[in-house]
Order: sequence, then structure tokens, then C-alpha cells
Amino acid sequence: MHIVFAASECAPWAKTGGLADVISALPKTLVKMGHKVQVFIPYYRQVAKAFPNATVALPSVTVPFPTYNRFARILDGGLTDGVQMYFVDVPELFDRESFYATPSGDYPDNAERFGTFCRAVLEATKVIGVPDVFHVHDWQAAMAAVMLRSIYYFDPVFRHVPAVLTIHNAGYQGWFPPRTMETLLLPWDMFKLDELEQYDKVNFLKGGIVYADAITTVSQTYAQEIQTAEFGNGLEDTLRRRSSDLFGILNGADYSEWDPAIDPHIAAHYTADKLDGKKECRRDLLHALRLEDVDDSTAVIGVVSRFATQKGIDLIVGILDRLLQEDVVLVMLGSGEEYYERLLTEMAERYPAKMRVQVKFDNVMAHKIEAGSDIFLMPSRYEPGGLNQIYSLKYGTIPVVRATGGLQDSVEDLPDGGGDGFKFSGYDPNDLLDAIHRALAAFQDKKVWKKMMQRAMAQDFSWDKPAQEYVRVYERVIQNRT
Repeated sequence: MHIVFAASECAPWAKTGGLADVISALPKTLVKMGHKVQVFIPYYRQVAKAFPNATVALPSVTVPFPTYNRFARILDGGLTDGVQMYFVDVPELFDRESFYATPSGDYPDNAERFGTFCRAVLEATKVIGVPDVFHVHDWQAAMAAVMLRSIYYFDPVFRHVPAVLTIHNAGYQGWFPPRTMETLLLPWDMFKLDELEQYDKVNFLKGGIVYADAITTVSQTYAQEIQTAEFGNGLEDTLRRRSSDLFGILNGADYSEWDPAIDPHIAAHYTADKLDGKKECRRDLLHALRLEDVDDSTAVIGVVSRFATQKGIDLIVGILDRLLQEDVVLVMLGSGEEYYERLLTEMAERYPAKMRVQVKFDNVMAHKIEAGSDIFLMPSRYEPGGLNQIYSLKYGTIPVVRATGGLQDSVEDLPDGGGDGFKFSGYDPNDLLDAIHRALAAFQDKKVWKKMMQRAMAQDFSWDKPAQEYVRVYERVIQNRT
């Protein structure tokens, strides 16, 4: 099977979150299964730094607009683990400091930027090779599914080519003014409530949901949640209408990158059978953060997260003073909303012997926290899939999570420490603190804790099973299109 991925990010070259990890890992697994996979992403300034001398696959692809044309080069990024990378190069649109926005807000031409990207991908495949299926991701690539069934409706090359849309986070939808229909040469009769229109705006993600042959999202629970008003962000009715074509597939983890037995970023390697290395990783983490004289009975609690309300940082803030009265140290790594960055930094200064906060993204430190912590916090307000809880399980770092989305699907909380983590349901600081107290009680019983660690590390969240589920979706939509 020939599959073309279109997405706005791919690790390690362009990454703001879990989307980039999926676009890096899933295609590699599909290639191992015998499929041909090509990945298209924009040629951002950050990508250009990694590929300054990328060869030209197609010197010029024309993307028409009402009064002018854009011209995109398609650059050959070569093979990475068998996956063919291509970059869509339109310097005036993508050679910018950031991917989507400046500190003052989104780029005002994002509709044109990602509309150009989608159409350039479709045009490029007509020359490079038409796939059996397009797999497009989030609002930035969703318009490709819309264009296939509108602008390219009469194109015999694409007549039987389906599109699968994956929603990584329904909170980001791509809202633009009505004139976007004209800008992207879309038929005006598609600007209506049951198609692209939402509150008198063009909604890219909604269009993708309506016109994709199948929709997937990154956990089974999230697939159910986004059909409710609480999590659907206004698209719940549209998603319910497509419920028979909506599939929840839990994200996998790239264990070539996240495995304490081989991780090059941590102080010592360890496995479920030989756990001594984890103690060394804990010592290394505490030393790196200048947390001295921490007793072995003191629980090290780690957080690697965006500092944002969606990630439940407000719940952590709500219990900090009480939590730090316990026999714990808390280490936090991340960046995000300025309010939380400043508040957490101030709290760390108030508790210099018990708390450290690093406001940045640091991949090496993220690995050290996963390996060196005893407990990992993910109290998300909502979490479509989540990856850090899966990494934590692999590292024997017991997760405390809110029972939502992929957190609900990947962590098992059983009585008397019989599972591999701790969950709470209500969105309340006291519920989080109660779950942490249960974890701390289990931590004091070393036999119980060791068994929890070993159960956690035995879980298999590799990409093999999710990739097989995606292939079944591809086969379904291809069959339906023939």
C-alpha cells in the first residue's frame, strides 16, 4: 500500500507537541510492515537549518489563487528509516520565526499558508506518484480532504483516492473569515452549517471531518469524548453524524527513543528485572538539579508538560503548598502560559529545598526526569492521547493521571496498588491530592512499589498494534472508494 502523510510537524525537525512524534514514528512502523510511505511537511526555517542543501524533487508546483499564483518547490528530504520525506518550500509563507504564530497572535495568513501547503501536496503527488490513500493530520492538513472532494472532484487521477483525517486535538480547528472560500477557490455552496461554516467562519477541521472518508483520533476514550459538548469544542454534532466513520486508535511510543534499557540520555540503563540503574538515574537527576541530601524514602515527583490549563497545571498550583509539606521533592520542566511560568518559578524560589522548575524545552532533561522520578503527574483537563504517561510506564515511573482521553486508556488503577498507576476523575485539586496521597502510601511499601514498577514496565505501547489498526482503516476507505 502507498500512503502519503501530510502534516504541519514531524520530529525532530519541526515539533511543538505529540503530533510531531506521531508523524515521525507511525510511518516508520508502516514501512516495517511492508508499506510505502511518503511524508510531506512545510519547509519551515527550522527545517531548512536541518536540511540546508535538500535536493529539488520538483522545481515548481503551481498553486492558483483568484488574482495570482503561488509557486512551491518540493524538496527531497531523503529516506529516514525507510520513510521518504518531502518538504513544501514556499519561502514567503514558511520562512518565519515560528510555525503558526507570533507572541501577539496567529499569523493572519495561516489560511493561505496551509491552504497552499495542502494543494501543493496534492499537485506534487500527481507527478511523484498518486497514493492509495492520503492520511492528513489536524486542521493544517485537513483542507486536503476538502479539496479532494471539491476542487479535484472531476480529476480522474484522484477520483478513487480516499483521505483519512486524524484529529490530534479538537481544540485547535483553524477558523478563518468567509472570504477564505474565495481565496482558496472553494465553491461557495460549501459555506454552510453542515459543511465548512461554523459561526460565520470557515472551519478547516470541520471541513476535514465532513469530507474525509474516515476520521481517527488518538485514543478510544477521546473518540467518545469529542462527541460531547464538554470536549467537542462545537464540533460534537458534526462528529456524531460521522460516528460510524470515527475510530479511536491510541498513540504508540517510539521505544527506540524512550526505553531505559538503551536510552543514551540517562545516567544508567535498567530493565524490569534489573532495577538498580533507576536508583542511579534518580541520584543523577537530583544532582543535576542541585537537590542535595534527599533521602531514599522521599518521593521524587516529576512533571514534563506545557504549562497550560489544558494540562491541569492549575490543579498542581492549587495543591502546591500542601503537597510540599509532604515528604517529596517536585521537579517540573516545560513552558507555556506566562502566568504559570512566573507563578511556578516563584513557588520554586519559595521552596528551594523541595522544588525545581526549568522553563524551557530540554529533551535530555525530559529523559532524565522520566528515568529519575518515582512518580509522574499528568492531571490534564483533557488529553486526546498523551505520550508522557506511556513513557513513564516504560521507565517504571508510576503515573498519577486524570481519567480522561488517552490517560484513561493507558493507565490501570486497581485496588491496593494492583495496577500500574493512579487515576482520579473529578477536575478538582483535592482529587489530585488524594490520588497523590494514595501513590505516596504505596511508595512507602517497597515490595508493592517494585511490583507496580515491574507491571508498568511490562506494558507494550509500541506502534505495532496501532499501525495495524490504521492499516485496517486504510483498507476500509480504499474498498469504499472503489
